Amino acid sequence: MFSRQDPARNAFMLTGPFARRGYDWWWHSFTGVSERTGKERSFFIEFFICNPALAEDRPVFGSRDGTRFPSYLMVKAGAWGTDAVQLHRFFSLKDTEIRRGAPFMVSAGDCFVSDTELRGSVRVTSEEAEAHPEYMCGAGSMTWDLLVSKKIAYNVGYGAGRLFRTLKAFEMYWHAEGMKSLFSGTVVFNGERYRVSPETSFGYADKNWGRDFTSPWVWLSSNSLTDLSTGKRLENSVFDIGGGCPKVFCFALPRKLLGAFYFEGSEYEFNFSKFWTKTGTRFYCEETEGRLIWRVMQENRGYVVKARFTCPKREMLFVNYESPDGMKRHRRLFNGGTGTGEIRLYRKARGKLELVRAVRADRVGCEYGEYY
Repeated sequence: MFSRQDPARNAFMLTGPFARRGYDWWWHSFTGVSERTGKERSFFIEFFICNPALAEDRPVFGSRDGTRFPSYLMVKAGAWGTDAVQLHRFFSLKDTEIRRGAPFMVSAGDCFVSDTELRGSVRVTSEEAEAHPEYMCGAGSMTWDLLVSKKIAYNVGYGAGRLFRTLKAFEMYWHAEGMKSLFSGTVVFNGERYRVSPETSFGYADKNWGRDFTSPWVWLSSNSLTDLSTGKRLENSVFDIGGGCPKVFCFALPRKLLGAFYFEGSEYEFNFSKFWTKTGTRFYCEETEGRLIWRVMQENRGYVVKARFTCPKREMLFVNYESPDGMKRHRRLFNGGTGTGEIRLYRKARGKLELVRAVRADRVGCEYGEYY
C-alpha cells in the first residue's frame, strides 16, 4: 500500500553531509474563496531550509561563482492566477527553531509549520524586490492562519526508507504525507481576505530534500476529480506524479516518474524503483505560445494509465530556488495550480486494455523545467 503515512519521512532530514550541502522543504498548496467576491484563488506556502551547518547571524545568499554557499530558512508564499506571484521571507537558521525528529516543526518569527498547523506572513515591497535580486521574488503581501488534516499519503517505498536516507543515496528525495489534505482557516492576500474550508480546499502537502534538484523536473497532482462516465465528484480520490531524472549514488536514471492513483479506495501505483512491477514510463511536455501541455503514459504488470494535462502560462510563474552550492540552474521552472486534464486507467486483460476509470482533473498542481 502506498497510502501509508509515515511522520518519520516528513521529519527534518539535513544531517551528516546534507547539513553542509543540502536542502529540505515542506510544500503546501490549497484553494481559498474570497469573502468579498466569492471567487476562488489557489495558494501555496513552503518552508525551505538550506545548509543549516553553515548558518550565520544573518541569512546567507549563495554566490554564482561557488565561493559562498547559501544558508537560511526561506518562507515562500504566493498565489497562482492571472497575477501569479511568489513572495520570499528569509531567516537566519540561528534564529530558527527546528524539531529534529517526528513529528516535524519549524518556527521563526511569526512563521510556523507542523503536520497540523501553518501560520505566518510575508511582505515584500516593489522597491525591495527590485533592489534585492537575491530575494528571487516579486512584490506583495500574504498572511495565513491555517489548520491541516492530511488524509491520503503517497509513500514511495524503500527508495525513501531508512537505509537509503542514511546512505544519502539519492540526490533528491520525495515524500507526500498529505497528497490529499484538508485545509481550514484564513488567508489575506494583498489586502483581500480568503476563507479556506476543508470541503473546498483541495489541499496538497509534500516534501523534498537532498543535495540538488532534478532536471527535467515534473510534478502533477490533484484531488479535484470527476468521474467522466457518471459526472460525479470523486470525494475520496487523488493522484500524484513526480520525478524527471533521479540520481542514485550519482548515477542518473533518465526520464523516470513515480505515479500514484488513488480512486475511491483502490490504489494503482507506477513506481520504477519497485522493479518487480515492471513499470515503464513515457512523458512529454510541450510549451506553446500560451500553454504548457503534459502527456504521461505509464504501465506496470497489470495496468496502463494515459494522462494529458494543460495549464495557461499566464496563470503560472517561474518558481525560484538556489541550489545548496549557490547555483541557480533552474531558470524556467514553470509552476502552477490551475491546470486541468484527463486520466484514463486501463486494466490489461487477455492482450487487450479494458477501461477501468476515466477521470477529469481540475485545480491541478503542475511543474515542469529543465536546466538551461
